[in-house]
Amino acid sequence: MKVAIVHDWLVKPGGAEKVLEHIIHCFPDAELFSLVDFLEDRAPVHGKKVTTSFIQHLPFARRHYRAYLPFMPLAIEQLDLSNFDLVISSSYAVAKGVLVGPDQTHVSYVHSPMRYAWDLQHQYLREAKLTRGPRSWVTRALLHYLRGWDTHSTNGVDRLIAGSQFVARRIQKTYRRDAAVIAPPVDVNKFDVCAQKDDFYLTASRMVQYKRMAMIVEAFSATPDRRLVVLGDGPEMASIRSKAGPNVQILGYQPFEVLKDYMQRAKAFVFAAEEDFGLVSVEAQACGTPVIAFGKGGTLETVIPVGEDNPTGVYFDQQTVPSLLDALDRFDRQRALITPSACRMNAERFSAAIFRHEFMLEVTRTIAAGGARARIEAAPVDAWPGDATRRGTWGR
Repeated sequence: MKVAIVHDWLVKPGGAEKVLEHIIHCFPDAELFSLVDFLEDRAPVHGKKVTTSFIQHLPFARRHYRAYLPFMPLAIEQLDLSNFDLVISSSYAVAKGVLVGPDQTHVSYVHSPMRYAWDLQHQYLREAKLTRGPRSWVTRALLHYLRGWDTHSTNGVDRLIAGSQFVARRIQKTYRRDAAVIAPPVDVNKFDVCAQKDDFYLTASRMVQYKRMAMIVEAFSATPDRRLVVLGDGPEMASIRSKAGPNVQILGYQPFEVLKDYMQRAKAFVFAAEEDFGLVSVEAQACGTPVIAFGKGGTLETVIPVGEDNPTGVYFDQQTVPSLLDALDRFDRQRALITPSACRMNAERFSAAIFRHEFMLEVTRTIAAGGARARIEAAPVDAWPGDATRRGTWGR
């Protein structure tokens, strides 16, 4: 069968591009489509050629492609997929809006509905300083249009897949559609368990407001007996540096091998964002490192708190300094209950091999339910851990 894979835009490798990479692994002969393709690292697309939309050729698209958001629904609908039997979209914006016919099967892995158009509209307007004036009303009208188009575009999707129960609930709230849950793939085999921990905590992220890196730094600066190492860069770097005490070491952006080394040796990894999944917290557990996480969003499904069997971390309830300090105190008291082996076993539930296996099963079921007569030729699925570590009951 002829397979097309559609991704919103290809600019920098990230979590969504990691999912795309493993979807292509399942369908190595598929043709790729995207609004724009400016990827320098071709690993996420397996070195394949990508068919792009007219936005690729508009002025300043390489750096300011997001400015063309008003044209993206039109652009995605112009991609001609009429000759394909199976369409798979990897969507966090408009990719699921491609046009398909009644004899085509469309499976969409929805990383998230467009949060800036839905539940985070008002936060987006505040952060963009668009709360009043003519530009504010133009933006509000655009987001209103996008919400209508976004809802309507799900009509062409046969099966929605979410990366977490948290995202599945948002899909139900937004589109009134049920979604299968298949967690994103984590390359757990790139990380090694280290049982010997050094006396420091670690956090690593892009320094943007919603990651709450400044709050983490403030909390540790208030407790000089605890050492914190910070990896990452971004717009808030200068502000975060100004808040850092002498016990906080800010190293900026670091290559993977440095990140891995610190993850393996850290006493615990601190994660303060409300994420749809929280890939980096799973990577830390793959190193045998506990996680101190904000207890909302995807981390509720990836970190097992003390009090349950085989715990891998502790939660804090609010994105505030006092709440995080309370979690740090609890972690210090309960640290002995968390073992490196439990952290690693939990991380293995999200391996790339399990993702590919479950994704192929869901695509096969969707084709069968639609009555399509086709045989799927997939890349071999690697061996995965036994039933005890599989994700069948992962939505805890």
